[in-house]
Amino acid sequence: MSTRDRVTQLLLERGPTTAAQLGSALGLSPAAIRRHLDAMLADGDVVARDQTVRGSRGRGRPAKVFALTEAGRGRCGTHHYDNMATAALRWIARTGGTEAVAAFAAEQVSALESRCRAAMEDAGDAPLARAEALAGALTAEGYAANASTIASGGQLCQHHCPVAHVAAEFPQLCEAETEVISRLVGTHVQRLATIAHGDGVCTTHIPAQSGSTVTTVRTDR
Repeated sequence: MSTRDRVTQLLLERGPTTAAQLGSALGLSPAAIRRHLDAMLADGDVVARDQTVRGSRGRGRPAKVFALTEAGRGRCGTHHYDNMATAALRWIARTGGTEAVAAFAAEQVSALESRCRAAMEDAGDAPLARAEALAGALTAEGYAANASTIASGGQLCQHHCPVAHVAAEFPQLCEAETEVISRLVGTHVQRLATIAHGDGVCTTHIPAQSGSTVTTVRTDR
C-alpha cells in the first residue's frame, strides 16, 4: 500500500484529522505528510477546514483538519455500481412512489441486520454494550465503525458508508439503517449526522440507560 493509500485509509477510518495526527500515526515528518495532503487537495480527494474547538479557544488560528471528499472515498473502491443503483431507485420511485423506495431500503438492510444480530449473540442486553458489539459487526461489514461514551449516553460512529452516493438522493436508505441500529441495540436512537448528507461521519446517539456504562472501544482497526 502506498503512503497516499495509507493516508486515505486513515482518513476513511478516523474522519476529519489534522496533519500532525496523520503524520504521527503514519510515522511521517510534517513536511512529508504536507506533500501528500497538498497533492490530495490539488486532486480534489480531500478538503481542509478549521478544526472545531469546544469551549474557549486560545490565541492563534485553529488547526486545519483534512477529510475525504466523495471523490476520495470513491478511490477506495467503495461506490461500485452507484449509477446503476441510483437509476434503479429512481425507477422504483417513479413506478411505486416513496413507499416502494422505503420498502426496498428495508429489504436491503434486512440481511445486514441478520448478520449483525448473529455476531452480537454474546453482547448481553445493555444498549451501550450492544453498541460496542454492533460497531465490531459493522466494521466487519466494511463500515469502519466505533462506539464511544459521551455525557448523555453513547455514540456509534461509522466512518464509511458503502451507499453514501445513492443515499444522498434517497435518504430512505439511511432511515432504514437507523431503524436497524435501534432494533439491534434495543433502544430508541437518534441519527445526528450522515456521510450522505455531507458530514464526515455517520453518527448515531444512543441514550444512556439508568446505571449503565460503556468504555470507549475502537473497533475500526
